[in-house]
Amino acid sequence: MASMAMELRDSHGRVMRDLRVSVTDRCNFRCLYCLPETEEAANFYRTRWTGDRGKAAPAAIAYEWKPRSELLSYEEIERVVRMGAGLGIDKVRVTGGEPLLRQGVEELVGRLSGVPGVRDLAMTTNGFLFGRKAEALRKAGLRRVSFSMDSLDRGNFLRMTGRDGLAEVLDGIRLARDLGMTPVKVNAVVIRGMNDLEVEALAEFGRQEDLSMRFIEFMPLDASRAWQRDLVVTGAEILGRLRSRWEMEPVGVPERSAETARRWRFTDGRGEVGIIAPVSEPFCGHCNRLRLTADGKVRTCLFSLVEHDLRPLLRGGATDGELAVHLAGIVRGKEAGHRIGQPDFVQPARTMSCIGG
Repeated sequence: MASMAMELRDSHGRVMRDLRVSVTDRCNFRCLYCLPETEEAANFYRTRWTGDRGKAAPAAIAYEWKPRSELLSYEEIERVVRMGAGLGIDKVRVTGGEPLLRQGVEELVGRLSGVPGVRDLAMTTNGFLFGRKAEALRKAGLRRVSFSMDSLDRGNFLRMTGRDGLAEVLDGIRLARDLGMTPVKVNAVVIRGMNDLEVEALAEFGRQEDLSMRFIEFMPLDASRAWQRDLVVTGAEILGRLRSRWEMEPVGVPERSAETARRWRFTDGRGEVGIIAPVSEPFCGHCNRLRLTADGKVRTCLFSLVEHDLRPLLRGGATDGELAVHLAGIVRGKEAGHRIGQPDFVQPARTMSCIGG
């Protein structure tokens, strides 16, 4: 095993503590900001397409999922997490695609909850299948869960996700709270012309349910390459609207915190809001995250153009020490930051579903 003195420090002085582990690239939703497949989603973009961008308006597309043989096994994932924990990783989040589509995911949660050094084990899910797995996940050691829910209107939820699943997601959110998973967080990607008029309603939902409602700027990670800057509702705009309606105060965080969300609490003590603004207010300077894709690639940034394949080492007889040295070398090359909005920005080849949230 590598020396415990080794840590995952990049060339910019940031130390990695947070690992996002994708267990599948498959998803049972078709969100228009990730895997849009419906004609309605294509039409939404098409009606906003300026026609002068040198490419055709997006259309519904099909996807080819990774074969099971290319996905890391639970044993391989556990090995990477144990190695990472030995190098200072203490937060692990299980993601997808939709992680609850991976058969026996509660087994993986049980494995990871027993890894020494992992103090925070969480999951991000769209919530549609959560009710079937919730008790098993809690028993296996899952302590926190974040749900994706972009609309409280059944019709708009269907337009945004391609699925009529709002009732199941709402039931999942409440079940997680009843099972003592805390804090329960709900993430909404805000897109102008689609769900931006629901910001206040979503915040009120968070207040009523006493949970953390988080608003995320629309990022260029969609499969159809249809992202447009003018569809981004900035964090500042969202916060301004909320503060015009409610008395709010910032939640203090340590200086140089790696937290992605700027947090605000309602002064009457009911619920909390987080604003995640990677487009308008990048937080790259304090980033401490790595991502492991379902097929074993390490990504040092959500917007990395290069992936580093661990699978040949995992299946080729490499020792834990060799893996640790290799991972430390990958981390040293972590990007200073993404370049969204810059003239030289290039969108990653893989969508959020394939990368892991």
